[in-house]
Parts: sequence; structure tokens; C-alpha cells
Amino acid sequence: MTKREVDTQAQQQLLEKIANKTVKIGVVGLGYVGLPLAEVFCRAGISVCGFDVDPGKIDMIQAGKTYIGDLSDEQVQEQVGSGRLTATTDFDGLAEMDAILICVPTPLRKTLDPDISYVVSSVEQIKKRLRPGQLVVLESTTYPGTTEEVILPMLEETGLTVGSGFFLAFSPERVDPSNEQYKTENTPKVVGGTTEGCRAVAEALYTTAIPAVHIVSSARAAEMVKLLENTFRLINIGLVNEVALICEKLGLDVWEIIDAAATKPFGYMAFYPGPGLGGHCIPIDPHYLSWKLRSLNYFTRFIDLASEINRGMPEHVVARLGELLNEHEKPIKGSKVLVMGVAYKKDCADTRESPAEDVMMLLRERGADLCFHDPYVGAFDVHGDSVRSVALDKETIAQQDAVLIITDHSDVDYDLVAGNATLVFDTRNAMKTAEGDHENVVKL
Repeated sequence: MTKREVDTQAQQQLLEKIANKTVKIGVVGLGYVGLPLAEVFCRAGISVCGFDVDPGKIDMIQAGKTYIGDLSDEQVQEQVGSGRLTATTDFDGLAEMDAILICVPTPLRKTLDPDISYVVSSVEQIKKRLRPGQLVVLESTTYPGTTEEVILPMLEETGLTVGSGFFLAFSPERVDPSNEQYKTENTPKVVGGTTEGCRAVAEALYTTAIPAVHIVSSARAAEMVKLLENTFRLINIGLVNEVALICEKLGLDVWEIIDAAATKPFGYMAFYPGPGLGGHCIPIDPHYLSWKLRSLNYFTRFIDLASEINRGMPEHVVARLGELLNEHEKPIKGSKVLVMGVAYKKDCADTRESPAEDVMMLLRERGADLCFHDPYVGAFDVHGDSVRSVALDKETIAQQDAVLIITDHSDVDYDLVAGNATLVFDTRNAMKTAEGDHENVVKL
């Protein structure tokens, strides 16, 4: 039997398992990406085992409970009850999987350098148990070249060869927490393989659960796709944040300007300013690209400038609030400030990279007496100090020297806030839903 015949045979066997849905999928990392992805494959009739180092997550899944806002207990219970979804902290089970999807965090270090230690750790676990014919796919966001330059050599240390002994691809996650329209199953999936055979098996696997799969020429191209998507958002948010600063200087309402510009049916896409960037993607992902290009002696000027503007917004918000309190003959020091919303985006409990943390830290450094209200978050960590959410009522609002809106959750009574607050500084245009004109409300 020739090497080419072996290659074809291994590929064909895996494709047959995928086609008849006897393929076993392992998902490494059961967070915002991994658990919903596992559930979608289970719903398509495929058995999935989730692997995570956190025993608390495993216990919740086995009990049919969810810790992800975009999944219900009923969805988890259905798949656990059917036997299609299992979860474990024992990584020895990876040897039994036909396909392994890596969905672990890829944060930034304080120096803004990529931290792919979770990816490397996951690949080490896979490498110890890698067997012929397995497919490995990285979904974690990273810099172009990670799959081929880091993961591929590690797995080939086993003596197996990519494209014949095992298959390797990259398919970027596209999770948007609390998005009711686009979920894992109806968001198009980009797939790039390290060989044609790798691409073919990865495409076949994802197509079983996600109808729209878009193929690119390589894993490196797929890695770049994800970075382009979030760099696009970073730069446009940076632009509109600067427009907000410009409008403040000119005495204009930036929200009015944006709404008017958005009436143009072509050549314009509305982005909105705010107190800073948050979430697991936009504040982080473009820096992976900047870091990679610096190693090639190229400097990403648009990315760096947009990041500088966005990172400066918390400081601007605090300075502006200080000016507003001063107009009421109040210094920041000793003033009672109620922060409205600490999640990084509306209508979810996700606080990762939330600008509320920096804003609240800066206010504390200046001596403000802080509390917060968020209908989705019970406690919030401000640089190591846990703060609990307070009830939103007339008495609490009236006791504050200022109410600072950081997150514009939909299920908040903004009429109650406007009617009882001395001063409201609204960084999200949330008060547009409040009835009547309120002289005590100032917008970013």
C-alpha cells in the first residue's frame, strides 16, 4: 500500500464516521465558545465529550445545569439526558475522540503580548494521546501562523504526519454573547486546513451542525479572518469615540449626529461611542496582529491609534464626571456615585474586560464613594476588591451625588433614574428611553 493510499484511507474513514454521525467529538474548554459548540453538535445527533480543568463546570453540566447565558438548563439537560453530551476533567478520554476542538482562552499579557499558554497546554494534553486518524481544530483566536508554526510541530513530535497521520485545521469562533439573532448554529463558519485533506475533513465535520461553512485557502488565512473582523470594529469604535470627543468640544450631540448619518442607505455603518472597550475579542484580538507584525518590523498604525483612543475613554469619562460634579459644587472625593451596569455589553452578565472596572478604579483612586447596580451581575471585582450590586429604588438613587451609566441594559427603569437622580452622566445614550426632557441628564 502506497503512502498516498494510506492518506486517502485515513481521510475516507474519518469522512465516513462524520457522514454517518458515529464520529466522536471532544471539546477542550467549556466556556462561552466550547459549551454552546458542544450543544450544537449534540443537537445534530453527534456524541460530544467536553474536557475542562474546572471541576465546577463539569459538575454543573453533569447535573444538567448551564453557566452560559446563551444556553438554558433545558438545552443542557436534553443533551446530557440523551447521553450525547458528557463532560470530564480526565484528559485521557481524548484518545477516544475522532475530532478534538480547542476552545480555550487566549488573553493578552500586561505587555500586550499574546498569551497562548492555554492553547499550548491543551495541545500538550492532546499530543500525549494523539492516535492516527484524529482531527484537531483550533478555534481560539490567535495570531496568523499559530496553527502551523506552534501546534503542527508539537503534534508531529509524536511521529505522525499532518495530512496522513492526523488532520489539523483552524476555524475561528464567532460568539457574540446575548445576541438573540445569531447563535453558533446560524453564524457562518470559516475553515482553513493545513492540507487539502485537513480542510476536507474539517469542512465535513462542521457542516453536520452548521449549514453555512466558508472555506479559505489555509489555516493562516482563517486566523487572519478573525483578526480582520475585530480589528474592523476596534478601529471604527476608536473613530466614533474620537468623534464623540470632537462633538463635545463643538457643543454638539454625538448621538444626534450618528443617528442622522445612519439614515444614509449606502457607504455608512453606524458605530457608537462609549466609556471604553470590553469583552473577550475587540480589546484583545487586534493586538495579536500588532504583535505579529512588530516581529516583521512593521507597525500597525491604525490599530495602535484606535487602541490609544479607546483605552483613554475611561479616563475621559472620569474627568468629565469630575467637571459635572464640580458644577454642582461637589468634588469627586467623598461624592456618592452609583455606577449603572458593569457588564461589558447590554443584556448579558459577561464582565470580561469591562470598561466599568477601569472607570470604577479611577473613581476610587480619586476618593469617590462607589456602589453599582446591574440586573445581571451580583458582584463585581474592581482590581481585587469585590463590590456587590445594590437594589435600584428611589431612596438609593436619591442618595447619590451622581449616577454614571456604563452599560445600557434594556430592563432598567430609566424613568425612575431620571426622576430621582441629582445628576446622570450617560455614556451610552440609555436615557433616550426616559420620558420627557431631563436637565439633570448629561450625555457623553
